[in-house]
Parts: sequence; C-alpha cells; structure tokens
Amino acid sequence: MTRPVSAVRPGRASRGASLRFALTHTLPTFVRGVPSPRPAVTRLLGAAGQPRWSAATLRALREGHGGAPVVVGGPSGDLLVLLDPADVQEFFARPVRELALDAVDKTKMLAVFEPTGVICSHGDLRDRRRALNDQVLAPHAPVPPSWDAFRTVIAEECTRLTTGPALPFARLRRAVQRISRRITLGDQAAGDEELHGWLLALRKEGNWGAVRQGPTPAGRRLYEAAATRLHVYAPHAPAATLLGRVRAAACDEDVDAVGQAHHWLLALDSVAAIVARTLLLLAFHPAEQTALYEAPHALDTARLGACALESLRLYPVVPDLLRILRTDTTWRGMPCPAGMHVLVPVGFLQRDGDVVPGGSLFIPGRWLAEGAELDPRMAPFGHGEGRCPGARLGLMVATEICAQLLREHRVTAGRPRLDPHRPLPDTLESSGIHLTLARS
Repeated sequence: MTRPVSAVRPGRASRGASLRFALTHTLPTFVRGVPSPRPAVTRLLGAAGQPRWSAATLRALREGHGGAPVVVGGPSGDLLVLLDPADVQEFFARPVRELALDAVDKTKMLAVFEPTGVICSHGDLRDRRRALNDQVLAPHAPVPPSWDAFRTVIAEECTRLTTGPALPFARLRRAVQRISRRITLGDQAAGDEELHGWLLALRKEGNWGAVRQGPTPAGRRLYEAAATRLHVYAPHAPAATLLGRVRAAACDEDVDAVGQAHHWLLALDSVAAIVARTLLLLAFHPAEQTALYEAPHALDTARLGACALESLRLYPVVPDLLRILRTDTTWRGMPCPAGMHVLVPVGFLQRDGDVVPGGSLFIPGRWLAEGAELDPRMAPFGHGEGRCPGARLGLMVATEICAQLLREHRVTAGRPRLDPHRPLPDTLESSGIHLTLARS
C-alpha cells in the first residue's frame, strides 16, 4: 500500500541530481540576478528553455522521493527543498526565530543596498525592525494609512501615461519611480532621479554579493551617498509619507528607522513590472478586461486586484523563498541542524498543474474565492511571520495604477504577443513590454 506523502521521510539527492539542480536552477538564478534581474540574461534564459529545465529537475526530485523534502548538496552546504504543499504550509507556519529569512547568500546580496533591513536582520533586532515596518506599513489594516494621499499621487503621475496611445515600459517605470519617491519621501524627492540611479546601481552590485567578500569600495560610497540623501529628506518628509510616519515611531538607534526606506523604495519599484504584466495579460484576455467594466457605476477594482495577484502568481517577484534554520529541529522526523538552508521554489509550485489547477493559465477568478489569499499553494508575498509587511500597500498601488489607466482607456494591444489558449510563457521580461491604449 502506498504511504501518504506526509509519511514519507525526507531523502538525499544523489550527486548527479544535486549537480543537475545546480546547473538548471541555482546557477541560472544567480546569472539572471536576484536583487536586480538582468533583462538580456532573463530573455536569453527564457528563449533557451531554462525555466523548463528547472521545472523538469524539480519534478524529477519530487517523483524520485515520493513528494518528500529532498536534501540537495551544494557549494553553500545542504539545502532542504520542499516540493509538497503540506511541507510548504509547514514552512510558512514555523516561526522566523527558528526558520529565519536571513539566509547566508541572500543576506550577502541584500546587505549591499539595505544592510539594516529586516531581511538582513536576526533575533531581537530583527523583531524590532519588523515592528517598525509593521507600524509604518500597517499590514493588517484594511486600507494603508494615508491611502487617500497616495491615490492622489498615483492619479497625478498617471496623467503622464495616457497622453498618447503608446505606453512603453520605460515610461511606465519612470512614473512608478516618481510615485515610489513621493509615497516614501514626499514631493521634495519627486524629481530626484539621481537618488534612484544610486539605488539601482546598488541593486546591480547586489547581484554579485554572494561571491564577493562584502561590498566594494564603490558600493560603499554609493550606499553612503544614498543614505545621506535619505537623512536629508527625513526631517522634512510630510506626515502622510512612509518616512514621515517613521518620525511618529519610537525606536532605538540601531533599528535605523530611516534606513528602512531602502527596502520600501525597492519594493515599490517592483510595481512597474507588476502593472506592465497585468495590463499585457488583460490585452490578450479581452473577456477578463471586459469583466472589469461590468460592475455598476465604477471599475471593478476587486477583480482588477485579482488580475494583479494572478500576474504575480504567474510571474512572482521572488520565485524562490529561501530561509535558514537557526535552531536544531526535525522535518518529517529527519534531524535538521541549525545552519541548514530551506528552499520553497514557489515560482515552480504556483505554476505546476499538479498543485494549482490551470497553473500556466491566466485565471484571475481564482483569487476571488474565499480564503484564496491564505492558500499556501499560492504565495506571491509569502505567508505567516515572514509575509512581506508591504504586501497590501504594494498590491493596492499596482491595482490603483492599473485602475487609473483603465478607467477611460482599454489596453488594445501589446508586445510580446501572448496566446490566451495555450500555457503562458515561463518568463515575461518586463522591460520588453510595450502596451497600446485606446480611449474607451
């Protein structure tokens, strides 16, 4: 009799399987770039079929070990790969004091541009930094603080995007960067493209963080310049901005309250890609776009939010969730020592038809079902204690930008072309997206 998956103990991958995992999954992830994905490399890997190689490797690991977690050997030590929804649910349920976010290689990359961020922190300091982020971002509130002010900012910036029918990604990205600066720092920073240039350069430096012994001298100078600029803005940031809300929060100096803005700006910048992909998907799924206008008197923003979530499921900002065990523990009865890394390849699982029905299709309605955002099989922002505290704000900003563009316009065409009747491409590199709008 076949044992239930949960009864199968974790196994260890063979050397050949570990090498295959490194060549088809780990190495391409590094080459693509984690903090700042390289567009040309992303397109090249997509054209070469790398996502399919990775998916085939992960399926082989799952099938070869009966769905149980698999220990894969690698240059950074043993890695426990979770491939079953029950284990993924356990991953999200474990406390971050035990299963921490500050995995070694990830921290090396992120520390280049946000060394005092929550993800790079551990223990009590991490808890205090997360508490500050929670106070500023209010992740459990139905509407983020200052949302009316943020909507005004978004509306003002989106008027620049509908002056003509063509909407290339570069123009959308510039508008989102202005929105990001105004929401985080205030109107004083609206035109500060120099600051954004520094931050983007630091993120590119971060791509090499895992193989370098700390930041380069040039990287340190860039970080100091950006940090100094943030501290110049901080005293004058309006109360409605994220940095303005920091002033109302009491915290110790080592929390580096102003320094948290590095991550807020990074996270809000990712909204541009979410918006571009969502609108492109709607362009080639006209029935879904039409459904947005069926609500009486207004655009159906709840359904539009579901479209944004569906684009994130298909094309997550963070396709691999990597953590590190900070205490000795067990997983399905197997001893796991402190220091072992644990991986959930959420980008693969969210598209796998055996886990999520119709995983490679654009089906926004799945997010309208009760409890969908708590489903561990679909985790664009994670779940549990490690869930992104800015998830609600980021999703609402992305949805509102889409809404501003769609209230008086339709997306009538776009590049690259998508076939709504076939599995969607594994990668959709945002810088190559070009949209066409028409007044409705």
